Amino acid sequence: MSNKNTIKVLVVGCGHMGTSHARAYQQLSEFEIVGLVSRSPKSRDALSELLGGLPTFEEYALALKNTRPDAVSINTYPDTHFNYVKMALEAGAHVFVEKPLALTVEKAEELVALANKLKKKLVVGYILRVHPAWTKFIAIAHTLGKPLVMRMNLNQQSSGPQWYTHQQLMKSMSPIVDCGVHYVDVMCLMTRSQPVSVSAIGARLSNEIDEKMYNYGHLQVRFEDGSVGWYEAGWGPMMSETAFFVKDVIGPEGCVSIIDENKGASDDVEGHTKTGGLKIHYSALDKNGSFKKSDELISTEEEPDHDGLCFLEQQYFLKSILEDIDLSSHLRDAVNSLRVVLAADTSVRTGKTVLLN
Repeated sequence: MSNKNTIKVLVVGCGHMGTSHARAYQQLSEFEIVGLVSRSPKSRDALSELLGGLPTFEEYALALKNTRPDAVSINTYPDTHFNYVKMALEAGAHVFVEKPLALTVEKAEELVALANKLKKKLVVGYILRVHPAWTKFIAIAHTLGKPLVMRMNLNQQSSGPQWYTHQQLMKSMSPIVDCGVHYVDVMCLMTRSQPVSVSAIGARLSNEIDEKMYNYGHLQVRFEDGSVGWYEAGWGPMMSETAFFVKDVIGPEGCVSIIDENKGASDDVEGHTKTGGLKIHYSALDKNGSFKKSDELISTEEEPDHDGLCFLEQQYFLKSILEDIDLSSHLRDAVNSLRVVLAADTSVRTGKTVLLN
């Protein structure tokens, strides 16, 4: 029976992310899941069974009408995000949506304006922002001086169901857009500076994807403070698993790296966020030209797993609702990171550097 003090949440999308977020809602007593929505009967029925039997819906609009939720959790393919978020906000619900917020900057800004107008919370799923090791990684980067050089990638060798999912994602966006928003967001947090230009290259390495799409991309971004960063992402059965995980930041005072020991396979979702530890190198030399300090290793063995990180995201969503947190900077960063990766996509297609100012 519904408790009038609980936040009624409708979970839309019953795949990997929807399942993890639904588990989080069940662990948080302040939330009550009132429905599961998926176009696939198999996925929604499986999740309903996993969670002890919950109402299921095929049609999102019908689910909104019948459940009248206080909050909606959107974990579907990116091409649905704009319409689904808009419908949820207009139905009077707070919204958690997996990244990206929309497929264009203009539509993302429209959703932010609508959430502000209706006084509803809109949280975008940037999972690295709640990750203890990544927040430490960002904090250490702030001690390295300026400018920063940021080197990051996430190449995924995929096959079977994972390759199918990647193909579905590429019907609306490339890997550097879909994954890149996370890492560009991290770069913006590290530099605390505005990106000013983006260059990118890409390649189509499979006949199984649309001829206008590419499944490998590499972007380079420059910031106002002189910092620079690159990000690389590729999907598919042809991708190399050599050096698929690089997370390295260099500044005048030294560098910090996420080391990738025991990372596992590149298509393992746990491996996308899992860290093997942090390694700090200090650049200061003594009078003999030797390093003053030895490299420092910081263990991250106790970090949360993927479900644990989704739980932290939903704790933040809950806090934003209950404590009326100002999300303006959160949403500004979400739009800015989208602006950069979409500019990178334009650069791939035109062969030209895109100026952002």
